[in-house]
Amino acid sequence: MAVAIITGASKGLGRALAGALAGRGWDLVLDARTPGALQESAEAARARGARVVALAGDVTDAAHRRALVATARELGGLDLLVNNASALGAEPLVRLEALPPAGLRAALETNVVAALGLVQEALPLLRASAEGTVVAVSSDAAVEAYGTWGGYGASKAALDQLAAVLAVEEPGLRVWAVDPGDMATDLYTAAVPDDDDPRPAPESVVPGFLALLDRRPPSGRYAASDPAGPDPTDAGTAAGTVRAEGVR
Repeated sequence: MAVAIITGASKGLGRALAGALAGRGWDLVLDARTPGALQESAEAARARGARVVALAGDVTDAAHRRALVATARELGGLDLLVNNASALGAEPLVRLEALPPAGLRAALETNVVAALGLVQEALPLLRASAEGTVVAVSSDAAVEAYGTWGGYGASKAALDQLAAVLAVEEPGLRVWAVDPGDMATDLYTAAVPDDDDPRPAPESVVPGFLALLDRRPPSGRYAASDPAGPDPTDAGTAAGTVRAEGVR
């Protein structure tokens, strides 16, 4: 049975991915900082027939990262690591002139340093898998300059670069930085609380992630906001199409 670790799995995209993978027969190790919400997510995944272990904790804690990987090992190995946990750096977002350095450090610690630490911990299991895969959940703020999104965008740009280099260094793995596009999540509400424009539910972009797992295109950066799923033969830059910069 395939095994996945998903961080930030208590709500939003992480919870939606957990439910979708559970429905496909995956076993799951789920992480989030809020125990109650995480248990609800785990129960929803178990209801779809999956073996699920929920470990509440902070991915910036090295001991917690070790526990996540050790749990995957107990389930039989690790085939997929989804680095989805994110921090904004300021809530609501602010211009760079007002961004607290401590907030930027917190965003980098969660979005970049912890993600790398979890990859490092998981690499032996991922290398042992026939389909070892790392997904770094990115953002269009990593490649576009949006006012007030500077700190968060910088952290996601750094995450993209880590993913690109990891793909070069680990040619036996698939490593995808995936931009899910706009979604109606608590993270977005915290970022821009005054924005009332409707946004798609996280579940609407999950088919794009599943299509990547099905098609296993080369390592690279992809947009997965099209509910029909990304097509690695159709490169482009519009929302909902694939942006692929494959390294193999």
